[in-house]
Amino acid sequence: MESGDRYGVARYGSGGDGAVPPPPAHAPSVGPPPPGASLRAAAAALLNLTGLGLGYALLGRWGRAAVCWAATAVLLWVALPADPDGVPAGVLVGYLLVLVLAAVDGGRIARRSAVGGAWRPGLAVGLGVVLLAVPAGGAVVYGSARDEAREQMLLDRLEAGDERVATASGQPFEAAKSEYGKALDVYRALGEDHPGSRAAKLVPDRLKAYYDAVSAPYAKKRHCEAVAPLTYLRTLPDSVDKKVLGELAAWPDTPLAESLYACGVSRLGGPGSGSGGGGGTELGELLRTFPESASARRVAPAIDERIKDQVTALKGAEPCTATEVLRGLGATASRLPDDSVKKLSADADEGVVDGVYACGIDQFKDGKFGAARTTLTDFARTYKSDGRVRQARNIATAAEIADDRPAAGKRLPPSKRPGGARMELVVSNDAPNTVEVLYTGPVTGTVTLRACAGCERYSASEGPRRACKASGRNYPKARLQLPAGEYHFLYKHGTGATARVDSYSSGTRVQPGYTYTSCTYVIERSPFDLDLPLLPDPIQPVVSPWGAGSSR
Repeated sequence: MESGDRYGVARYGSGGDGAVPPPPAHAPSVGPPPPGASLRAAAAALLNLTGLGLGYALLGRWGRAAVCWAATAVLLWVALPADPDGVPAGVLVGYLLVLVLAAVDGGRIARRSAVGGAWRPGLAVGLGVVLLAVPAGGAVVYGSARDEAREQMLLDRLEAGDERVATASGQPFEAAKSEYGKALDVYRALGEDHPGSRAAKLVPDRLKAYYDAVSAPYAKKRHCEAVAPLTYLRTLPDSVDKKVLGELAAWPDTPLAESLYACGVSRLGGPGSGSGGGGGTELGELLRTFPESASARRVAPAIDERIKDQVTALKGAEPCTATEVLRGLGATASRLPDDSVKKLSADADEGVVDGVYACGIDQFKDGKFGAARTTLTDFARTYKSDGRVRQARNIATAAEIADDRPAAGKRLPPSKRPGGARMELVVSNDAPNTVEVLYTGPVTGTVTLRACAGCERYSASEGPRRACKASGRNYPKARLQLPAGEYHFLYKHGTGATARVDSYSSGTRVQPGYTYTSCTYVIERSPFDLDLPLLPDPIQPVVSPWGAGSSR
């Protein structure tokens, strides 16, 4: 082209020379953007931000629109139905990134492209703004659905806690304690971690039902059984916020004090009193934990009343039982942490002294001679300054005789020595071992004869003929002055006797105007280990009214 030539414009018509070709489908990639590009770009970006891909649709980019639709479908598939935890953060961030990229990409394309069709960019911008309410509203609706799902989840947890309480309420507390603890963890978490939830608002009522279930033994007046669960409830404020517990935090104090009192009093004087049992454990806990409570003030009067009742019972049919109760009451009172209660132990101990004596007499009258002997011997040994010691020893002696000779236990030995004439009984020992002679009748006592030096054992046949009749031998003797009456004797062989020497008992009647003699000796047991009976000598004045022997 020559330098002077001018540019010409070719014109194109519908046919022949001068025809005009159709406009291009897209704006050129270079050069200034088409008129209204900024408004078109904003409209496309806003329409793509809705997540519906409408910006791409208006631009005719259906592939890119399909990508937006797929991203939205994936989000809906993940998000619905609403979950308490919401949409996973990764999915949500990825979806938002897709929307932002689609908005930027749609705006870029719209800015460089001439959009065909008769659509108005301003109207498209308005439509985009309006349609943005769709995802925003969806987010609000989804948030509400998620919150409802969370509320339902919390309500389900609450129901699970209720089921644990219902299960535990049908079992003893110790077996159900773990289940109660798990239910409490549910209530505590709902009240402390989700305070504004519907489930949390129901927690106070559930806790009331929980306390009622745990403390059911108290409501049924099973006070000993109620101590452990009430103690457990009293510790809950240490692990549960007092705002959650409300008035329940302090409720167990009064029921626990009442249960400790009722349980302790019901066990007063019972087994284990000396080691803290017999009510001492519960009453001690009451006085230490609730010293100012009304229940604590009732302890001293209750123990005092129980002591008086048992002292009265000593005169009844079961003095031994009453004595043991008194012993337990004294032990319990002495260990309680209250001076007004401790001093009551002296009253109980005083009652025990009378009780031991009454018990021994009752055992004697019931024919329990071995027990009576033990009881009254212990009485005489323990209460040496008591004025009844002498009579206790006499009854113990009579009981020992009666244990071998029941006729000696028909009546108690007289408490006073009878007056009148006394007859002499001379008891000689022809045995090579010491002999203790026990006797009871109008008077009761014991005498010990030392071993006879040089004395020997006799055969069964020669014993009655030869015993105590060797001339010139000085037999150990004891002289008893006895009032007239029926007597029972027990000869016990002591030092020097073998284990096979038997004791021997006998009885006779002492009559006025006579002097009596008795001889004790040992006979050899038969070769066939048969016990051979001894026939007492006939009662004669000045002559032994009975023979006393033992076999070996």
